[in-house]
Amino acid sequence: MDELHNVNVILVGPMGSGKSAVGRRLAKALNREFVDSDDVIEERTGVDIAYIFEKEGETGFRKRERKIIEELTRRQGVVLATGGGAILAPKNRAALRRSGTVIYLHTSVPQQLKRTRGKKRPLLNRGKRREVLEELLETRDPLYREIADLVVETDGRSVTSVAKEVREKLGSS
Repeated sequence: MDELHNVNVILVGPMGSGKSAVGRRLAKALNREFVDSDDVIEERTGVDIAYIFEKEGETGFRKRERKIIEELTRRQGVVLATGGGAILAPKNRAALRRSGTVIYLHTSVPQQLKRTRGKKRPLLNRGKRREVLEELLETRDPLYREIADLVVETDGRSVTSVAKEVREKLGSS
């Protein structure tokens, strides 16, 4: 993996798939910097994602997200966790693919419901949580798969187990 040290490892997937938790664990194991695009947006704006959605709507948030993804994908050798909807913009998908190995952390809607319970998720305020998650997955799953170099199932698995599988697959790719 030494020859791949400058290649980014990019985690994509729906909310609740474990991108941030797995990303942190993976970065530590690979001795790399971990960056979460949503965290960067919150740091730069000084407010949380929910507040941005409330004030600027999803369109305003996605505009901010595009700028951050463009910036972060110019870095080298990082583990990058993206927001679940980062793949919606064709420019983001192209930038993510170009900048590293893309890992799709796939998870089912029932698992997402468990993992997002009690958390602030602006998109889940639009209606019944299960229906919203099903709709989002139906729309986004093909986009995640379009750019993914690897797909890793996360249902019912620990962060350690998923990070270990990603590390192993990176070593053999």
